[in-house]
Amino acid sequence: MKNIYTPADIDRIMAATIGRLDDIAALDEGRRELCMERRAAFVATVGEQVAAEVLALEPSQKAGVLIFAGDGICGAYALATASMLHSRGCPANVVLFNIGGDMLSPDALRARNEFIEEFGQEYLQEVINPGPGFTMPEMTRRTIVVDGIFGSEYRKPLRGGYQAVARYINEHSPRVISIDLPSGMTTDLSVGMINRNIVHADLTLTLVGPTLAFFMPENAELVGRWKTLEVPFDADAMAAVHCSSRIIDAKAVRTVLPERPPYSSKADLGDALIFAGSYGMLGAAVLATRAATRSGCGKVTCHGPRCAFFVMQTAVPSAMFTTDGGDVDIRRFENPRECLGVAIGPGIGHSDDTVRGLEVFLKSCFATGKPLILDADALNCIAEKPSMIDFIPARSVLTPHAGEFDRLFGPHISHSSRVLKALEMASRHKIVIVLKGHYTFTVWPDGSVVVNASGTQALATAGSGDVLTGLMAGLVAQKMMPEVAAVAAVYIHGVAGRIAARVNGVNGTTAEDIADAIGPAIDSILNPRRQGV
Repeated sequence: MKNIYTPADIDRIMAATIGRLDDIAALDEGRRELCMERRAAFVATVGEQVAAEVLALEPSQKAGVLIFAGDGICGAYALATASMLHSRGCPANVVLFNIGGDMLSPDALRARNEFIEEFGQEYLQEVINPGPGFTMPEMTRRTIVVDGIFGSEYRKPLRGGYQAVARYINEHSPRVISIDLPSGMTTDLSVGMINRNIVHADLTLTLVGPTLAFFMPENAELVGRWKTLEVPFDADAMAAVHCSSRIIDAKAVRTVLPERPPYSSKADLGDALIFAGSYGMLGAAVLATRAATRSGCGKVTCHGPRCAFFVMQTAVPSAMFTTDGGDVDIRRFENPRECLGVAIGPGIGHSDDTVRGLEVFLKSCFATGKPLILDADALNCIAEKPSMIDFIPARSVLTPHAGEFDRLFGPHISHSSRVLKALEMASRHKIVIVLKGHYTFTVWPDGSVVVNASGTQALATAGSGDVLTGLMAGLVAQKMMPEVAAVAAVYIHGVAGRIAARVNGVNGTTAEDIADAIGPAIDSILNPRRQGV
């Protein structure tokens, strides 16, 4: 798995690699010069790699490259990029912000002087007084803009002239490469940022690595694509960082997926129980149950209302069906066979009888410490009677999309605020929250966050969440820990969506296609050489 760093992690790694200017200033002259040489070498390495990314876009003389440099180390990176581009025959115009004439940090000052010494002042516009005498440089959609105004060291909203520059860049929609971070964006989960006041990058070249902010939908237009530069960091500092957030990958999922022994029987492979369906919502029951049967578990039972009998026996004949006698909805929730993988929610509705039955079952499972998977209408039932939250068994998995999350935990203005709330609720109730989206976040009770990047737009179809719920129940039935099964199921679900889209197209993929692709998805993860995954 790849690390996702906190702002504090990034600060520690950067400090260990190039030192802090305040600490360096306190050293004797000889040691100070050595430390500044080390910083200069690091800046040059960043500049070389950013320049390579600019040249990969094949800039033409007519399109031009325009570089905005701030007064801190990010500005030094930008100036080093300009020097490297010029040395490779690609002239770049630089706008350097040095408000008042004495604001440049030692890094930016050194990079500026080196640029002037080698290439002169023809290509450098140094902004000392951003008043009426300053005119914005011309740019078109073909212009390549390198944004090096502010990086992760700047953690305040852009103001005044800087805000005007960000808006000017965004209005002209050039091709933008941001160094470290789009200027005006912060590395933490900021709530309420005004995006028009932040530079919109097509490509963000992060130094240490991404933070959780990179994966928020409200930041997608800011970050664009992102890539981690291959710059040398202090090895001990990198090894000392223990990231609580990570990006899941196939290799990690492969290590936890159960493999089927050659001589196993269905009795050895687990038993899943899914409470699903109500009158008019039987498709959800079919999808969740079908997904569970594709997960590798030995037996699957769907418990639903009587009206679902013929539908379930016809649509999913490999699964068993039970009912408590309610004609149109589920009234009693019971687990007589003590199934390990128990999921509740797809299409169950929220009638008074269903809510009462769910409350009784939750309290029973809470008393015995048996975790559940709660999705869709199960979450809506709990939202109608919030006191039920206190009886969700520890290590249970909740799988809300944004709307269900807000009904359960209150309205939120951004995905960042939902993730922060999910961290709080997971810790308080000792539960796992799978917050679904383009990047699905699985939040564990200990504060860990696992980000899934295997998804595809093809998953944005009715019933896709029901498929995920059934798949998750099937994995837990095979004795996977709920928190691990949640992460694995989300990843497999994404791979299944990609496989289904290859056959049916992104727009034409249905939840049924995703459910039927679960088997090939699991096989491709377990056997990457054979499948090419």
